[in-house]
Amino acid sequence: MRVLLVEDDPQIGQLLLRALKDADCSVEWLRDGEAASVAIDTAYYAVVLLDVDLPRADGIDLLRALRAAGNDVAVLLLTALDDLETRVQGLDVGADDCILEPIEVRELLARIRAVLRRKAGYATTRIGGDSLILDLEKRMLSRNVIAASLSAREFALMHAFLERPGMILSRSQLEDRLYGWGKEVERNVVDVLIHAMRKDQTPTTAPSSSQGSISSYVAARSVGCATSSSATVPLLRMAS
Repeated sequence: MRVLLVEDDPQIGQLLLRALKDADCSVEWLRDGEAASVAIDTAYYAVVLLDVDLPRADGIDLLRALRAAGNDVAVLLLTALDDLETRVQGLDVGADDCILEPIEVRELLARIRAVLRRKAGYATTRIGGDSLILDLEKRMLSRNVIAASLSAREFALMHAFLERPGMILSRSQLEDRLYGWGKEVERNVVDVLIHAMRKDQTPTTAPSSSQGSISSYVAARSVGCATSSSATVPLLRMAS
């Protein structure tokens, strides 16, 4: 998940940067509103953590401009505990949620998950269909009740597919989900990742009931994807 952190306080910024990276997020940390505005206009982010009191552009003004331009990126405002008026104004302008300082990391991550669920139209942390379910909190993919944990890139890819089932995503859109802003994209990374997840589709041995998980069933990490050269299962589709 790509996160834009806009925070000018070095101590708070370092704390949030470390916590988000520990949660396998790809994070860009900017320290002023003008730079944040340029970044949001030129790159994809799943969520923006936006401090209210910023140099070179106020957080509320930046949020107002985003919404006026039709940008519906998820925005969580970072506000002071006693700043009720700013919180009310931010929510009215278009913030999806407010995070009170001092920030509790576990609550922040839970609120991010909640906002993304609502954006995607889901009521719980589990998204997908009857036979294929992605748990956003545990980062587990279940297929026909067989579950496996995912790497950070596998999770980002499956999240992109399952949050909008049936929607065709371009290769560049998928690459945006897998990489941070300004990072060089590896050649054919999407194709390689999809191929690796489909390659292990068939389990070789059944796990014992005492294992506590069925992660050895790598079939649960495999999904039929339709690309420009392959049309297997139409649940997930990718455009060239």
